[in-house]
Amino acid sequence: MSKILAIGTSVPEHQHKQEDILDFMQRVYALNEGDRRKLRFLYRQGGISTRYSIIPDYNLPAAAWQFYSPTENLEPFPSLEQRMQWYQQYAAQLSLKAINKCVENFTGNITHLITVSCTGMSAPGLDLELLELLELPPTTFRTSINFMGCYAAIHALKIADAFCRTDKNANVLIVCTELCTLHFQKEHTIDNMTSSMLFSDGAAAVLITGSNESKGLSIDHFYSTVAVKGKKDMAWELSSRGFLMTLSGYIPELIQEDFNNLVTNAVTAAGLCKEEITHWCIHPGGKKILEAVHKSLEFTNGQLQNCYTVLKEYGNMSSPTVLFVLEKIMQELKTNQQCKIFGAAFGPGISMETFILSA
Repeated sequence: MSKILAIGTSVPEHQHKQEDILDFMQRVYALNEGDRRKLRFLYRQGGISTRYSIIPDYNLPAAAWQFYSPTENLEPFPSLEQRMQWYQQYAAQLSLKAINKCVENFTGNITHLITVSCTGMSAPGLDLELLELLELPPTTFRTSINFMGCYAAIHALKIADAFCRTDKNANVLIVCTELCTLHFQKEHTIDNMTSSMLFSDGAAAVLITGSNESKGLSIDHFYSTVAVKGKKDMAWELSSRGFLMTLSGYIPELIQEDFNNLVTNAVTAAGLCKEEITHWCIHPGGKKILEAVHKSLEFTNGQLQNCYTVLKEYGNMSSPTVLFVLEKIMQELKTNQQCKIFGAAFGPGISMETFILSA
């Protein structure tokens, strides 16, 4: 049986208030007063107070911008090459911050390294950078999960669990690193405005072991499905001007319609019932998504408070976000406290991945 030993998280140094990002985007989109009011309403109702970015520009005067051109139309607008250069400059160090927190009390040897990202790619990539920075043996098993989106952390947990169940001596390090703010777009579209309102940067590292003697959260079960009818409602595509996000307003409705059945099927497959779940670790993709989950499961007692807190303090960081929530849950658990944790995240497709942990 595999176990989660520790989680470490990190964010860039630049913290931006949601109001500052709103002011920046209003200038970028060159909106009329009616559209400015609509954008202000969306930002203020989004459940987010602060977000973090490797880009300092969002609360600086134009003359001090470092990423965007300080011109009225932002031209020349950052190219894909420029965005990837920034990714390569910052992703490894942000990852390392999370990893160091994760493994600070670990005295064993890392045998496997899994890197996760959908906001930057290169070859050689982040996995080799971290191999060198961590001074891991060149024979360390490495694999990378790219372009899966917000549910990719759970996919990485699946792979780590498989490694650990095969080899009880395996110690698998996962790091999810996303620099979503590199891909903000200036065209005034619903998808771009929604992305600019939600996404942020962050990293999370998880250490999983195959040792039965270690203390940690046992990984009990995974379950996944795809809501194919919504495959065009959430998408992530490459372009010469960055990665382009599609986020339909129907996503919360689709999740609300399907989520209760997903949970029922997942817990039944694990030999459980919903009443046995003590903690809920749901990816806070947005306030409306959390509200949809809340309604679908007929919650009444703040079961998603940790999810709302992460959304408020960090925004949606894509793949690391569900691990930020799990970290908060683990921090709340008392010594020897028994629990059943149900986790879920959503991504392009619409793919829905879940896990069940126990202590």
